[in-house]
Amino acid sequence: MKFSTFGEKFNRYSGITQLMDDLNDGLRTPGAIMLGGGNPAAIPEMLDYFRLTTEEMLADGSLLAGMTNYDGPQGKDVFIKALAKLFRDTYGWDISEKNISLTNGSQSGFFYLFNLFAGKQPDGSFKKILLPLAPEYIGYGDAGIDEDIFVSYRPEIELLDNGLFKYHVDFEKLKIDDSVAAICASRPTNPTGNVLTEEEIHKLDQLARENNIPLLVDNAYGVPFPNIIFEDVEPFWNENTILCMSLSKLGLPGVRCGIVIANEQVTEALSNMNGIISLAPGSVGPALAHRIIEKNDLLRLSEEVIKPFYKQKSQRAVELLQQAIDDERFRIHKPEGAIFLWLWFDELPINTMELYKRLKERGVLVIPGEYFFIGQKEDWAHAHQCLRMNYVQDDEAMQKGIAIIAEEVKKAYQEA
Repeated sequence: MKFSTFGEKFNRYSGITQLMDDLNDGLRTPGAIMLGGGNPAAIPEMLDYFRLTTEEMLADGSLLAGMTNYDGPQGKDVFIKALAKLFRDTYGWDISEKNISLTNGSQSGFFYLFNLFAGKQPDGSFKKILLPLAPEYIGYGDAGIDEDIFVSYRPEIELLDNGLFKYHVDFEKLKIDDSVAAICASRPTNPTGNVLTEEEIHKLDQLARENNIPLLVDNAYGVPFPNIIFEDVEPFWNENTILCMSLSKLGLPGVRCGIVIANEQVTEALSNMNGIISLAPGSVGPALAHRIIEKNDLLRLSEEVIKPFYKQKSQRAVELLQQAIDDERFRIHKPEGAIFLWLWFDELPINTMELYKRLKERGVLVIPGEYFFIGQKEDWAHAHQCLRMNYVQDDEAMQKGIAIIAEEVKKAYQEA
């Protein structure tokens, strides 16, 4: 059996496939310590809320209606209209239902968007997506139908007190020419927990406008929901911004609902792509989210339940790591949001792919940093010294996993 060029490319075993395989295998393996995948925490208050709300919807028939009917290719009308009204009323955005489309998860939304703008153009030229700061989300790496659709830049590294550090966009080196189709950045960033400052996001917006290209902002963890962000930032959107959100990190990854807020031209394009590829987005997630908005609970739960839960968990994980690893070469990216910690082992004599394998043999699942440096033209030692660690497990599992990480890192340094 022979596959097409498309088939050969998407038949590869990629970083995101490894991540999801590890997540699946870990869930089925007794005793596995899941510090790798991106599954959100099972927050008891949120689980209770989802249970009660779905019971209400089952009783009044709205849940069953969402399961037994197609929505249009743009997505569930009532949810889209309610979300547009929420953004208009709360933030004063000039937005309507014509600016919002839904996808079957934000991963498929980015697949649509990257290939909508980048790759081979009708005039025969080739354009790329600019990632202004690497490391970036592992799921972007293999999302292009064409090869090599990303270009990225190394960040500036600011060393902070208390064993922390922070990445910044290096605007002096950032170059945008006719080969760039769009700028894309996540805020907060998966894998590092970095949050682009207000100055950085507005500067990227300015560069995008000056070059007549869109700015894609991956807001899967950001404001106003699910609000897993610990810095004081304002929600950001305008007609030249494509803001991508999700229901996953509210605690609903299984409903696979991505949300794209953009100008009307992009909304129409994504709706057409939905119709061709999947007929329509799923209905259950939008139906549940619409009920949450009707009850005025979406922003409240994000601010009062989700944000403080993750902030406390991140602080506890940093405390455990710094107690377990006292080597001066070890630093943690300042946790400013998202559900991961980004660990940097400077001068590590093995790469983190090897460290990942050693940890996996001991039942601890993390993600090696090499996968996140997408679109880099030159190898960089720093890219082989970092790990992504999910911090949402219970305290006992966190302590066990971190103790094993500390042991393996110590062994690796002793090999030098």
